[in-house]
Amino acid sequence: MKTKHFLVVIMAFLAISPIANAQDWPQFLGPDRDSKSPQKGLLKSWPESGPEVLWSVNVGIGYGGPVVKNGKVYLLDRDDETGDIMRCFDLNTGRELWKFSYDSPGEIPFPGSRSVPIVDDKHVYACGAYGDLYCFDIQTQKPVWNKNVWKDFGGENPPIWGVSQSPVIYGDLLIIASMAPDAGVVAYKKQTGEIAWKTPNLGNESYVSPKIMKIHGEDHVVIVNSSTNPFGHAGAPVTKGSVVGLDPATGKTLWKYADWDCHISVACPTDAGNNKLLIVGGYERGATMIQVNKKNDGTFDTTELFTTLEFGDQTKPALFHNGYFYAMFRTNQKRDGLVCMDMNGKIMWKTGRNPNFDRGSMILADGLILATDGLKTLYLIEPDPTAFKQISKADVLSEGGVNQDGMARMGGGTQNWAPIALADGKLLVRDQAKMVCVKVTQ
Repeated sequence: MKTKHFLVVIMAFLAISPIANAQDWPQFLGPDRDSKSPQKGLLKSWPESGPEVLWSVNVGIGYGGPVVKNGKVYLLDRDDETGDIMRCFDLNTGRELWKFSYDSPGEIPFPGSRSVPIVDDKHVYACGAYGDLYCFDIQTQKPVWNKNVWKDFGGENPPIWGVSQSPVIYGDLLIIASMAPDAGVVAYKKQTGEIAWKTPNLGNESYVSPKIMKIHGEDHVVIVNSSTNPFGHAGAPVTKGSVVGLDPATGKTLWKYADWDCHISVACPTDAGNNKLLIVGGYERGATMIQVNKKNDGTFDTTELFTTLEFGDQTKPALFHNGYFYAMFRTNQKRDGLVCMDMNGKIMWKTGRNPNFDRGSMILADGLILATDGLKTLYLIEPDPTAFKQISKADVLSEGGVNQDGMARMGGGTQNWAPIALADGKLLVRDQAKMVCVKVTQ
């Protein structure tokens, strides 16, 4: 009887533990870095007034999204006149619990923040637009260590659109893409900031964060590098971009796909299963599916399965669900809205501008898609390859908050391009003036 009682207690604990963990959104694109949430109990429709907005807070301009751990929200905010600001809020009330600022003044095109922190049980890590990488102790609320991923490796002026890096944790390592002249990807010991390994420069500047992916049962760090930007580097030799797989323990290059032709790469790859990766972009490639092959001698190579110019995403990876991909395809030439594509590159449907989706963000949860349109509207969508199926929509943001003059403000005054986050039934959405918390569960 004692044994039976013990087993009942253990089973109850195991049942509770994943639920607690499921309430966190600890890194860029969620628990598994794939824009998917284990959250259950989503509202199946919304009232005409929209889902309940629980709270809102003022934020600086920018595109950096929040993360959530143990009921606390972490956001790397920015004031271009002074520098970056790590801010911590209570998830339930929006009350600011603490903040820490450091000097890093300056303005780049589309100014403000542009990265997402990552948080574990003891620390929160974040990288600013000028390459300042900080580790903060979440108890003392003070920096433990800091580096500069750009200047430390030969960088002078930052990349055209700033350093846009959301680091990833792998065991005791914090891995980030420097993209500086003397380094491509760098792994720091997450407790001390000591360099564990770094690769040589991997090619043209890119804005893609690293992703850990299972390739033939092994963990690989996958990074996408841009082709030459003909506008930002007029007259420079034109070279193709690449997709590279690295050993996360050593940084050794394991495989490389060398025919990626997108000169402003932002989105990390999407795992399509069976060692297939979908790479998406905007300028001007679209999407490419590659297969990573493992040879008899244990080495790897790649095969391009298809390339299409009819599917892509300028700022986020494609969302993969039940054998189909969903992405917001907007470039300087295209306004295709939300697009659905099958595993073979066949386009199933496009929304175009009705409704319009322009560099927004998506999360799959409880069999439904929560999506922002890049401006002010939040959508609840049933993922279906036969047609776009909108369930509900609501304006959760409003126009305003920024000066729209000049290139820095192309795209309008709202620019809700930041990745959204979902934790404990609460959806966090931000624009250029505020962050709102929306209740999306029953």
